[in-house]
Amino acid sequence: MAKQQQQIEQAYARAQEQYGALGVDVAQALERLAAVSISLHCWQGDDVGGFERVSDELGGGLAVTGNYPGKARTPDELRSDFELATSLIPGRHRINLHACYAEFAGQRVDRNELTPAHFQRWIDWARDKQLGIDFNPTYFSHPHAADGFTLTHQDAGIRQFWIDHGIACRRIGAAMGQALGSTCVTNIWIPDGMKDVTVDRKGPRERLKQALDEIFSESLDPAHNLDAVEAKLFGIGSETYVPGSHEFYLGYAIQNNKLICLDAGHFHPTETIADKISAVMLYVDEILLHVSRGIRWDSDHVVIWNDDLRSIAEELVRGGFLQRVHIGLDYFDASINRVAAWVIGTRAMIKALLAALLEPIDQLRQLEQAGDYTGRLALLEEVKTLPLGAVWDQYCLSKGVPVGLDWLDQVRHYESTVLAQRTGSVA
Repeated sequence: MAKQQQQIEQAYARAQEQYGALGVDVAQALERLAAVSISLHCWQGDDVGGFERVSDELGGGLAVTGNYPGKARTPDELRSDFELATSLIPGRHRINLHACYAEFAGQRVDRNELTPAHFQRWIDWARDKQLGIDFNPTYFSHPHAADGFTLTHQDAGIRQFWIDHGIACRRIGAAMGQALGSTCVTNIWIPDGMKDVTVDRKGPRERLKQALDEIFSESLDPAHNLDAVEAKLFGIGSETYVPGSHEFYLGYAIQNNKLICLDAGHFHPTETIADKISAVMLYVDEILLHVSRGIRWDSDHVVIWNDDLRSIAEELVRGGFLQRVHIGLDYFDASINRVAAWVIGTRAMIKALLAALLEPIDQLRQLEQAGDYTGRLALLEEVKTLPLGAVWDQYCLSKGVPVGLDWLDQVRHYESTVLAQRTGSVA
């Protein structure tokens, strides 16, 4: 261990010299990185199951593939898995909860009647672990969402049920933020849409706007809760028309001072959300990112450090947006170890941010402003082979988490001693 630490520190010192020659302060980059918190999504740990047991269907155009053993079956199992994952990721981060992860203590209530008390164990646990919580109403996996409509439903009674659910969830988010002293982002996404040719596109959007206005009518302290709205281009069963489109929610967010959520999987497969960030940030104070990886469609593959992720991170750093952007992950893969999926995706996100923070941005801007596009391209290519790995290893070492693939040994051990004991379901 001492030899490994010495090698890491020596490699880091050489990396500092190489980056320093280009005017990059590596220590400052690591300090900025340490201030970034990623919101890890609870639904990766149990395949978006939750603990209500009110519907056997996931619904909402959502699909989780794979049957890797060891899925979390109870809130305590999910919290245990999450604790292991966060112990293997450098930095201090957050958990992102859906409303269907409420705990009822044997007294079931419906979603329109949820209160902070149904999440008290989550709040107590997060306080003990020094974690923040973000929150989401759950507009799927419920009998009132079986036909694919919620806040745009033509039935006023069903629509009011979902409005009341949204109101309840904002209050829960505010209670979480106040209790933990860390602002909760409460994000609204609905699955509503049409599979085939749609005649009335205006009506559902009018109902959605009215529903959102009612949900947001109660004033909450922004120090405790921030509201976000999330768009989608299409989904399974809503291939033709989605009322909550990007244009709809962008307009709503600007007009009503809400966060717009940009999900990396919710646009055309050829689009990247990186280019949207600087455009949107001219008109809203803050945004929420849901970082995912779509393959051919919104397939929510585990995030990896690819070109799309790198572009997102670069845009956040180059634009000076890190203080105004809330970064969350959103994927669910049941074909591999679920704890490993958290670790792989989150470490990839942080690594991409580190690479962006280590860019010689001042030199690059000077070259661009001088019209020296040749020099700009040459420098961008040169940076790609600088020793990022040495800086990353030092960051992991300094934060007391495993370096390289050492984290995988701990996940394998947990799988054999804990996950392997999970067989069948828990009532």
